[in-house]
Amino acid sequence: MGQGNHTQPFAIVPDGSIITPQGFTAGGLHCGLKKTTRHDLGAIVCEVPAVAAGVYTTNIFQAAPLTVSRESIAVEGKLRALLVNSGNANACTGKQGEEDAYRMRDAFAAQIGVPQHHVAVASTGVIGELLKMEKVLSGIDALPARLNANEGGADDFCQAILTTDLVKKTACVAVQVDGQTVHIAGAAKGSGMIHPNMATMLGFVTTDANIGSEALQQLLREVTDVTFNMITVDGDTSTNDMLVAMASGLAAHNELTASHPDYAAFAAGMRYVCEVLAQAIARDGEGATKLIEVQVKGAESDTSAQAIVKTVIGSSLVKSAVFGADANWGRIIAAVGRAGQKVNPETVDIRLGDIVTLKDSAPVAFDEEAALVYLKGDTVVIHIDLHLGTGEATGWGCDLTYDYVRINAAYRT
Repeated sequence: MGQGNHTQPFAIVPDGSIITPQGFTAGGLHCGLKKTTRHDLGAIVCEVPAVAAGVYTTNIFQAAPLTVSRESIAVEGKLRALLVNSGNANACTGKQGEEDAYRMRDAFAAQIGVPQHHVAVASTGVIGELLKMEKVLSGIDALPARLNANEGGADDFCQAILTTDLVKKTACVAVQVDGQTVHIAGAAKGSGMIHPNMATMLGFVTTDANIGSEALQQLLREVTDVTFNMITVDGDTSTNDMLVAMASGLAAHNELTASHPDYAAFAAGMRYVCEVLAQAIARDGEGATKLIEVQVKGAESDTSAQAIVKTVIGSSLVKSAVFGADANWGRIIAAVGRAGQKVNPETVDIRLGDIVTLKDSAPVAFDEEAALVYLKGDTVVIHIDLHLGTGEATGWGCDLTYDYVRINAAYRT
């Protein structure tokens, strides 16, 4: 679903942002949680109660903000605001951490004049440290004045959610529903402690579509499975992952359900936005120099293909080989073989880009120099065909570099 696909049922909005959909404002500021002066507190606010849906980390240890946000959304399936801090995860902080998450929610709700359960909260940063609540509450007091509907507000929000990320991650598309233009936009953060099954990332999707909470929740889960759950940087699943979608319903069209004639187009747009964000997270992996895309086809099922993709992109040996521009397909086939899925050891094909390295599980002579040039590029695509069935999947990761160790050896300091 790349940008070169001219048959896609939506239009990419290159200058769009999280506030392009009708009804949304955003902003951010520095409240003092980070040692630098980068923004560390931000919010997205909707002018009407927006239909909301969320998916969360599978880590057993879930940060306090996830408990609070789940509870907020569960009340009536609607939100008016998302409040996010970076620099501190508020995870593994006990009862005090939970109380602090509620205080954040309630204080911001009071500031913008909405019910407490219409606010969700998210945090990202160092685990196991209590929030400096005097700084957070001071920032919350000042934040409403920083909310606006221009690109400055969106940029400030995107900066406020970053930790070790090097770049802001956004995407936006427009799709036609009942002849009306509907926008879907997203913003995300994540670069380390990233592994499939909602792991170490925060993602936020806004849309002005008219869609019910059950339909939005179902679509968000389906899209997450083939986008955010198909990335890995380091195999570590965070305590704080959260993806929340808000639909203002301000676009004038009939309610979207699975039977609506334009539902498929809307779903494709949602998937595209989440896929772009997922790829951006993988590309911005801590210390990364290359995006690795793994495509598996011919598997027994899509689920089987997904498991193989995750094993290959999660392999430290594969990631190290890509970093060193070493066309070592043996590491790829070894990862395929240990993925715990059905594989015929005599029918596997492997390509690095267009360079065939394995055919029917037998080595193919290839131009090592051409492979070196290809692997030195900033995107490496690994194609694997099992010739077993119709199952297929695609996932994204990054190379493993010296800088990854440097960054994470001093994460707290």
